[in-house]
Amino acid sequence: MLILGIDTSCDDTSASVVEDGAKIISNIVSTQDEIHKKYGGIVPELASRRHIEMILPVVDEALNKAKLRFKDISAIAVCQGPGLIGSLLVGVCFAKSISYFNKLPLVAVNHLEGHIFSSFLEDPLPEFPFIALIVSGGHTNIYRVNSFGLYKEISRTRDDAAGEAFDKVAKLLGLGYPGGPLIDALSEKGNPETIHFPRPFVDKSFDFSFSGLKTSVLNYVKKNPNAKKEDVAASFQLAIIDVIVTKTIEAAKKEHINGIVLGGGVSANKALRRRMEEIAHKEKIKVYLLPPYLCTDNAAMIAAAGFYHFKEKDFANFDLNPKAYLPL
Repeated sequence: MLILGIDTSCDDTSASVVEDGAKIISNIVSTQDEIHKKYGGIVPELASRRHIEMILPVVDEALNKAKLRFKDISAIAVCQGPGLIGSLLVGVCFAKSISYFNKLPLVAVNHLEGHIFSSFLEDPLPEFPFIALIVSGGHTNIYRVNSFGLYKEISRTRDDAAGEAFDKVAKLLGLGYPGGPLIDALSEKGNPETIHFPRPFVDKSFDFSFSGLKTSVLNYVKKNPNAKKEDVAASFQLAIIDVIVTKTIEAAKKEHINGIVLGGGVSANKALRRRMEEIAHKEKIKVYLLPPYLCTDNAAMIAAAGFYHFKEKDFANFDLNPKAYLPL
């Protein structure tokens, strides 16, 4: 079965064809980094306008690269949310249009579910049940995944997501946008032990909170204007990684699960990947890491999750509406 996936949840316009939820035939992503870079973050109105311009050529390119036409497609899978509502509207309306015109089944996919099932696009495949850490610009969540459709939320962030904290600290340091990769690269040149930023733990909970850590970096930079950016970046990154890794490992131990899947843009962070593998190895827990292009937003993950909705005959109607807030 060939699923055409469409994702316009944030600032990337993406379309992908995936076979049987596992084999990527094509995966096209049009980024908007150059548009939003001068603002230091995503401008929702500009993002949705760009999606309108790019959605048709991106879908055409995905089909052309796969050497397929709409008549060869089994179903359309589209990200319904969560995300920026204006951006989501573009993808959902386009998906409904091509579904109606080509008489193809339509399935709605939760963006977080897509990140979870991106792990089924690479070998080795995780075995159920497993722990999924979704860490991105908009989310920092831990789930217990028992099987397709059976998810238990263990934790979420109570304020800033990890990726949002990376972007804001990068802007504070004058590094640019997107902040995550820039801080990751700069940290390689710094000493993470130079500054001891607080590790924000929420008592008796696996929830995250990064707002205070971000404020701590701001206060330090104000008091130490000549501090080396490399050391500030490395010390901040270590603090945020310590919290993420510790809570994820502890969640896996509490749930008696020995497999952890990482998804979301921040899971491409090299220091996070090294630290997670190091600690997990000591605890005899298997970590499933994806190549960076599958960590960030892409339509292949939407198509992969959409395949399982299609198998379950879980179809959407043409009254489908996007949702900025959509719990998994």
